[in-house]
Amino acid sequence: MVLAEDEEHVAKIIIFKLGKAGFNVVWKDNGIDALKEIEETVPDIVLLDVMMPGMNGFEVLEKIKSNDKLKDIPTVMLTAMGQEGDTVKGFDMGAVDYIIKPFRPAELLSRVNRILKIT
Repeated sequence: MVLAEDEEHVAKIIIFKLGKAGFNVVWKDNGIDALKEIEETVPDIVLLDVMMPGMNGFEVLEKIKSNDKLKDIPTVMLTAMGQEGDTVKGFDMGAVDYIIKPFRPAELLSRVNRILKIT
């Protein structure tokens, strides 16, 4: 799993919760490094913040979905951008879920488990 999140404290919460559940989480704090990791490892799932330095989450999502090798990776937007237009944009671009911060770590784990079971 690749986590693209520029806020260290949020990343640590996610890494702890998902790591405790047995997931290997590779954390990148910007969109450029996250995309490079995604291209190199082709993870089972991507958790993607929107507001990040270098390349924002929507740009990363667009790159993922336009790449034949990566387009089927389930991508979850995990962001403070919770306006209806933002969520619709995420889903229209191909995100499988859109979680608005602040989030509940147990709910995030449940959603990740559900997504990985159906893909």
